[in-house]
Amino acid sequence: MSTATIPESGPTTDRPDYSGAPRRSVASRIVARLGGGVVQILLLIVAVVWLVPTLGLFVASLRSQQDDNSTGWWHIFSAPSQLTFKAYSDLLGKPDFVDSFWNTVLIALPATLLVVAIASLAGYAFAWMEFPGRDWLFLIVVALLVVPVQVGLIPVAKLYGWIHVFGSIPSVVAFHVAFGLPFAIFLLRNFFAGIPRDLLEAARMDGGKEWTIFVKVIFPLGKPAIASLAIFQFLWVWNDMLVSLVFANTGSQPMTKFLQSQMRQFTGNIDILAPGAFLSLIVPLVVFFAFQRYFVQGVLAGSVK
Repeated sequence: MSTATIPESGPTTDRPDYSGAPRRSVASRIVARLGGGVVQILLLIVAVVWLVPTLGLFVASLRSQQDDNSTGWWHIFSAPSQLTFKAYSDLLGKPDFVDSFWNTVLIALPATLLVVAIASLAGYAFAWMEFPGRDWLFLIVVALLVVPVQVGLIPVAKLYGWIHVFGSIPSVVAFHVAFGLPFAIFLLRNFFAGIPRDLLEAARMDGGKEWTIFVKVIFPLGKPAIASLAIFQFLWVWNDMLVSLVFANTGSQPMTKFLQSQMRQFTGNIDILAPGAFLSLIVPLVVFFAFQRYFVQGVLAGSVK
């Protein structure tokens, strides 16, 4: 009597398991819920709460000093007649504040342009040019990233005293440029290194020199990173107070030092500090929104390459 043979099935490991969907971990479920509408509403509430002090400062800048000293800023909703621009007009009528504004411009613009120009050229050299000691020099630049600004205050102050530039605007600009270059070179070098080599080789085959390649290839492709660097550098220099306190005198003081000098002994001098703080915000906001498109491109550049 013959028996039917049942063919042996292959190893079970060769067959996909369709018994059920894999179980999601607790962490993955939490991450999936973060994009929900409830979380977005909570984030919106947190953002509004975070902006309440700024709103209070702005409202205080539109009230008289007597009103600010007598009641809180939220009383403006019951007494809107307290709103006035007298504090702004008084502040703009101070020659010292106007001079400090232009000093801030004369410090921030050169410090930003010099850092962007030097870092762009150095970043291209470290990324695509061959020269002796290139890697060691780049390691030195990376090592300078960990040097805090406070370490250089006293040595640089002594140096400025020896060469008789202490307290001038060029001395403040030079300090910002020196301490802004390591991060700028590191950022742009890493961005330029991600540009396809074929583009540079094609430009060299067409007879392009290094300067031509930088201007016609590297710079247009590096605009997002360069714009992001310019925004960061400008905001850092514009809002700086530590360097100006050390290296700027009365004739070269920026707005941050001027506002700090207006602090009274026992009161906050809100009639000067509040409008001065918001006037100092105007230029950074204009710069940010003007270069916002390039800033977003620079942030997303690493994800699209």
